[in-house]
Amino acid sequence: MAPEAIERAVAIFVAARQRGQRVPILPEACRPISLEDAYLVQAALNERLGGSLGSVSGRKIGCTTPVMQRYLRIAHPCAGALYEDRVHHMEATVPFAEHWRPGVECEIAVRLGQSLPAADVPFDRTAVAAAVESCMAAIEIVDDRYDDFRALDAPTLIADDFFSAGAVVGGSARGWRELDLRALRGAMTINGVEVGTGIGADVMGHPFEALAWLANHAAASGRPLAAGDIVLTGSIIETRWVEPGDTVRVAIESLGEASVRFRP
Repeated sequence: MAPEAIERAVAIFVAARQRGQRVPILPEACRPISLEDAYLVQAALNERLGGSLGSVSGRKIGCTTPVMQRYLRIAHPCAGALYEDRVHHMEATVPFAEHWRPGVECEIAVRLGQSLPAADVPFDRTAVAAAVESCMAAIEIVDDRYDDFRALDAPTLIADDFFSAGAVVGGSARGWRELDLRALRGAMTINGVEVGTGIGADVMGHPFEALAWLANHAAASGRPLAAGDIVLTGSIIETRWVEPGDTVRVAIESLGEASVRFRP
């Protein structure tokens, strides 16, 4: 994809956010066709948004579970960025009006204690596990910035950070290495009412399989995962769209909780 096309796509994404407008369908001349092109646009977008949202402090992975692949009609994992100023800890209050159509997802998150450099690829589940410092419960905050996201293809959604809008990450769980992450049950409530459940095995059979996918993808794209990065491994329940004033809580068995309120 030509540099000028990448720059034009990024300018459209950024202008829509700055003006509080829906993201339009990209003109054909700057619309990424391949996944490779999509991640080139995303990398340029991450750099541009870093000035207003803080540097990239981690990554999110979408479509790692059957429920989300069915919901989004995308049959493969998709990566996006987490920005420092939009990652909260334990509990948070965020303005509803900062989003077009905010949604929430229930995830197992990890924080890396070691980098996963390109020189060490390919990574498998065992290799990435050794680099994990801690595991936590997390809420991913997503935003439907589009007139109709189902009318868009995966490359366009990936180029715009795949719905990424932030996260609330719980406290680090003790003794997580003794846990079977595949068996852990997670649940989400909105205003005290349970709206979905799932288990760790829903995430590609094991959350670290998703982490290994991301480590290999990130290394191949020239942006390898680094020590300190937070990674959201994918939602074990279908996205739930929220209303002003809603309070959301997720709990992952043995890993803890996280909560967010959407201030009207």
